[in-house]
Amino acid sequence: MKRSQINQAIRWAQDLLKKYGVRLPDTAFYGPQQWKELASQAQTVFQTMLGWDITDFGSGDFQKIGAVLYTVRNGLMDNPAVGVPYCEKYILMREGQRLPKHYHVYKTEDIINRAGGVLEVMLWNADKSGHQLDTDVTVYMDGIRRVFQAGEKIHLTPGNSISLTPYIAHIFGPQPGSGDLIVGEVSKVNDDNTDNYFLESAGRFPAIQEDEPALHLLCNEYPTP
Repeated sequence: MKRSQINQAIRWAQDLLKKYGVRLPDTAFYGPQQWKELASQAQTVFQTMLGWDITDFGSGDFQKIGAVLYTVRNGLMDNPAVGVPYCEKYILMREGQRLPKHYHVYKTEDIINRAGGVLEVMLWNADKSGHQLDTDVTVYMDGIRRVFQAGEKIHLTPGNSISLTPYIAHIFGPQPGSGDLIVGEVSKVNDDNTDNYFLESAGRFPAIQEDEPALHLLCNEYPTP
C-alpha cells in the first residue's frame, strides 16, 4: 500500500467516528515525533500494538479486501503482566470492503455492529488441521444460541453482535447497499503476528511505499527507545 493511501484511510476513519460520536484516546492523534519522544514511556503501547492498523491483507486491492482498525486496549498472550487480559478494537470498513476468510486458534471474540450500515457475516467450521468443513456452525448472538449453514449470510443491524470461538472461520463486511460501517471487537488478548490463520491468500501487514510522510504511525511501526 502507498503511505498516501494509508493517510487518506485514517482521515476517512476519523471523520466516520466523529459522525457517530465515537471518540478515540488522545494518543490516536500523536504524530511520529511524539511517539519518538515518548518511546521510553510507551513500551506497553508498542508491545501490545495499540493504535492504527490499516491493511489490505496483502490483497493489493484495499477497496475490496481491507479495513482500518484501531486497537484501544490489549495485552500479551505470553506475559499477563503487560497491558490488560483482553482486547478492544474498532474496525472501520467502507461499503464494498470485507475481511479475508480467516480464523483464530487462541482468541474468542465478540464482533459488534457499533454504528453505520448492516454487518454481513459468513461462517465456516475449521478442523485442527486448518481445513474448512461443510458443517453447520453454532454460535451465540447476544447470548442466544443460533445455528447457521456453512457460508450462510448473517445480517446484524447496529447494536447487535455475534460471538466467535476458535476454529470458526469468518468473513465480514458491510452488507451491499447499507453504507459504511463501524464494527467493534471485544476479545481475549489479540496477537496479530501469531493467531491469524487465513483460508484464502492473504497476509496481515502490508508492505508500504513511502510516497509521502506518515500522518500517524501504524501499530507495527513504533520506534525503539
